Amino acid sequence: MELTVKLQVFEGPLDLLLHLLEKNKVNIYDIPIVEITNQYMEYIAEMRRQDLNVMSEFLVMAATLLDIKSKMLLPAKESEDEEEEDPRAELVQQLLEYKMYKCMAYELRDRQIDAEKVWFKAPTIPPEVLAYEEPVDVNELMSGVTLARLNDIFQSIIKKQADKIDPVRSKFGRIEKEEVSLPDKMTYVEEYSLHHGHFSFRSLLEAQSGKMEVVVTFLAILELMKMGKIVVSQEYTFDDIKIESKIAA
Repeated sequence: MELTVKLQVFEGPLDLLLHLLEKNKVNIYDIPIVEITNQYMEYIAEMRRQDLNVMSEFLVMAATLLDIKSKMLLPAKESEDEEEEDPRAELVQQLLEYKMYKCMAYELRDRQIDAEKVWFKAPTIPPEVLAYEEPVDVNELMSGVTLARLNDIFQSIIKKQADKIDPVRSKFGRIEKEEVSLPDKMTYVEEYSLHHGHFSFRSLLEAQSGKMEVVVTFLAILELMKMGKIVVSQEYTFDDIKIESKIAA
């Protein structure tokens, strides 16, 4: 009657070595190389009868173990200057790294198994919650923007408008445009911000054709800030003030 031995499947020679170390309950830093080599050779002898296609890597490790075994059996060289290097050191390092990656693989497998047990519910947020808009905090909108800075920019724009006046032709008289109202200018700024998204306070004022339009545009910006339709920010002191539209397209 033949005795059939079923071998455990190992992923590689390092996997087999770890199995032997755990089976014999030995310290990985102090491998009994003679005993482990003998057990390893018994395993691969049985594996050779089972499948020759997976033997190459195991035979390379067998040769490495035999080489280490022979070095361990040789008498140690007496040297006072240099400490003799342990021939098992490189193998121990490989086993430690392999064991670390193997533990990580088990951890990832467990996480995958746990994730497969999790079910996510589709969002069912009530429409009134989705439609809720947080009240506008005027103080927060105006944080970092001082009236002094706004006044400086306003005065510089007024000066530029004055510099555009031709000193000769201005004496001939001119046809004044019809004065624009604040609601009309607010509508203009809303449309401008809707199309531009982000723009500078200075560029908006410079686009105006006269002093009255600059003043009304300035007032329109303040009103839209209070309504929360635009946000004003300034990264550094004396930088240009940036305007961001909060109007949904």
